[in-house]
Amino acid sequence: MIKSMTAFARETRSGDFGELTWELRTVNHRYLEPHLRLPEELRALDVAVRTRLSARLQRGKVDCGLRYVPALGAVGTLHINRPFVEQLLAAGQEIGVLIGRGVEPSPFELLRWPGVIQEQERDLDRVTTVALELLEVAIDTLLATREREGVRLETLLRDRCDRLQESVARVRARLPDVLGGVRQRLHDRLIELRAELDPARLEQEIAILAAKLDVDEEMDRLEAHVAEVRDVLTRDEPVGRRLDFLMQELNREANTLGSKSADVAVTREAVEMKVLIEQMREQVQNLE
Repeated sequence: MIKSMTAFARETRSGDFGELTWELRTVNHRYLEPHLRLPEELRALDVAVRTRLSARLQRGKVDCGLRYVPALGAVGTLHINRPFVEQLLAAGQEIGVLIGRGVEPSPFELLRWPGVIQEQERDLDRVTTVALELLEVAIDTLLATREREGVRLETLLRDRCDRLQESVARVRARLPDVLGGVRQRLHDRLIELRAELDPARLEQEIAILAAKLDVDEEMDRLEAHVAEVRDVLTRDEPVGRRLDFLMQELNREANTLGSKSADVAVTREAVEMKVLIEQMREQVQNLE
């Protein structure tokens, strides 16, 4: 089953530890490129998160954010570093003696001094365990979304394949009329020039023109590439890069068809093919 690289997932879990929320957003990218936003107290999860993402995602730019709101009872108690404050006050008094006047800092000025406030360390083992479990749930949701979008894109690509096949069939049906028209125009031109009609020379000129206008190989390759696209869509693996390559090949054949065309109807079909291929190429960019 093909998967889209564009998806979003949001999962939240609450408990006595507080509330955890993961948000995952992916867009198309040539390789897997995770960007993490973690709370300061949970920075240690960085490696574990990257490992889980790389184990389950192959391609895409991944914006992965975690929000943590501790429960009221989980917030560490603030403590005053009393020995340090006493040292600050003693140093202030000593400075006051040196400059000849007393210095009396306010309590809030002291609170702003680094090291005066000490927060009791919290046990985050349960929080990290729940966070990683919830990440797996968020990845499940993300992959389910990517699969649903993949089904939609597969339907669109198969529809474009059908229309390409129909266009190729119309060109094949038109080719005998094109060659007949070339024969008639050449015949009429020779009559206008009052040239002597040498049947052998006429057939030789027609053969040369027919070789220049021959697009059977292009038609065969177009049909082969379309068949390959259909086959790739059935594979249970990342197929985005292979389909992108096939779009390039399809476009090359459609361009060659257009350049060889000596008929308005065939030229119109070549343009239609290029439009269909471009529509497919745009969607293929979103596939994993």
